[in-house]
Parts: sequence; structure tokens; C-alpha cells
Amino acid sequence: MKPFRWLAVLLLTTSALTAFKPTPQYNPDAVLGTWLNGTKQGRIQIYKKGDKYFGKLVWLKQPTDPATGKPRTDVRNSAANLRSRPLVGLDVMQGFNYDGGKVWENGMIYNPEDGKEYNCKLTLKNPNTLDVRGYVGISLLGKTQTWTRVDEHRTL
Repeated sequence: MKPFRWLAVLLLTTSALTAFKPTPQYNPDAVLGTWLNGTKQGRIQIYKKGDKYFGKLVWLKQPTDPATGKPRTDVRNSAANLRSRPLVGLDVMQGFNYDGGKVWENGMIYNPEDGKEYNCKLTLKNPNTLDVRGYVGISLLGKTQTWTRVDEHRTL
């Protein structure tokens, strides 16, 4: 009977120790930097302002309108007064909060390809891969694009 008790105590102690394993701490700024979007047509620089995270379109594969030779503008925006603004330099991501671990959420992302704004969540898969999920209403109703870091390596 004694060997059984020792085994039970050992199992209970091991279970208790692993249950209270501390959660690893990640760098909330690990998402900062420049990212190539999933279509490989643009680069977005994610930056921090206060305790929120934002993203600016800093490069386009095709920066000029082939018909006019002028910089591409936000022609698909639903607001007519915004259609003449240049795409390069446009803030396309706003108001993300760091949620711990590898997640930034409660932000908005603007898609100049359709002129619409979506709720958005960012998940850092590894230091150089970012899943960007745009959605309407709930995250289940959305689409994920995988972005690739194009600037220096950041650590978690």
C-alpha cells in the first residue's frame, strides 16, 4: 500500500507544479516593423502611438496609375472627398490593443482594394510571420492574410 501512496503523492505534486507553470512574457512591440502584405502588392509599416498600434501603407508594387502616370489614389473609397488622397502614406490600420501573448486586437483595417474598413485582429505566428484577420461583426466571418516581415528581425 505504501508504494501506491508515494506514487499518488508524486503524481499530485507533479500535476500541481505543471498546472502553475508561468506564462511566457512576450514583447508587446514585437509586431512593430514593415510587413509585406499577403497579395505581395504592398508594404505596411506598423508603428505605436501611446499604447495603441497603427499601420501605414509605405510601398506599393505599382505606385503609379498606368493610365495617367500619377501616384495611385484611393479611388474606391465610399467617401467621394477621399478618393483623391494618395495610397502611399495612407494609414490603413488603427487602434490595435496588445492582448497578451502574440495577439493584437480591437483594431480596424482599411482595404483600399474595395474601399471598405473591417474589424481586425493580428496574430504573430513567429517573429517574421503575421496573420491579419479582417472581419465583419465576429471574427468567424472574415478572411485571414499572412504577412511577411521585410525589415530587421524583432524578438518576442
